[in-house]
Amino acid sequence: MYQIYLVEDEENLNHLLTSYLEKEGWSVTSFFNGTDASIALKKRQQPHLWILDIMLPDADGFELLREIKALDADVPVIFISARDADLDRILGLELGSDDYLAKPFLPRELVVRAKKLLQRVYEKSANHLFHSAHLIHCPPYIIDVEKRMVKEGEKAIDLTSKEFDLLLAFANNFTYALSREQLLEKVWGINYFGSDRAVDDLVRRLRKKMPHLRIETIYGFGYRMMAP
Repeated sequence: MYQIYLVEDEENLNHLLTSYLEKEGWSVTSFFNGTDASIALKKRQQPHLWILDIMLPDADGFELLREIKALDADVPVIFISARDADLDRILGLELGSDDYLAKPFLPRELVVRAKKLLQRVYEKSANHLFHSAHLIHCPPYIIDVEKRMVKEGEKAIDLTSKEFDLLLAFANNFTYALSREQLLEKVWGINYFGSDRAVDDLVRRLRKKMPHLRIETIYGFGYRMMAP
């Protein structure tokens, strides 16, 4: 499930757009001002997509766009505005936005553009995950390598240290077959002398906590992670 952050101060429009986006099966967090969106950023929270109105009553939307890109330069952003279309579009694109919509627009047009952008960024190839800065996007999960945290939308997934190391081993070797011996070395270290069945137990625990992961068993060899 994709996580969308929508920043729009017009309450009726915010509710309308949220309704349309949620009908696509996406999880939407709405912000009615720039201050709350900035607070979410300071918590190092990033969604799969930002939809940002640059005309906010309490903040400069372009400055918020700069903050978003400073945290993660690769996260996609669609920005909307009712001001001078040409000037806003050029400045927004220069700051790193991925698409632009001038008000008024049909909510369905925003959904179509969001869907195409999400597909281009996260589904352009079934043979890789989307890495950006210290984050690995593995829909519906976001792996924060620096903080050693995993989230599904707003929900944090509690992983042990070894479960997280195993997840990173799969994410960093996406689609590649990894033997039990390779996984033992990556997770337990080269000095581990126990049974390789410890890998099977750890994979079973990871599958239980993150059921949307597609971890395939290669019988007599090991495992590999594929696209969901």
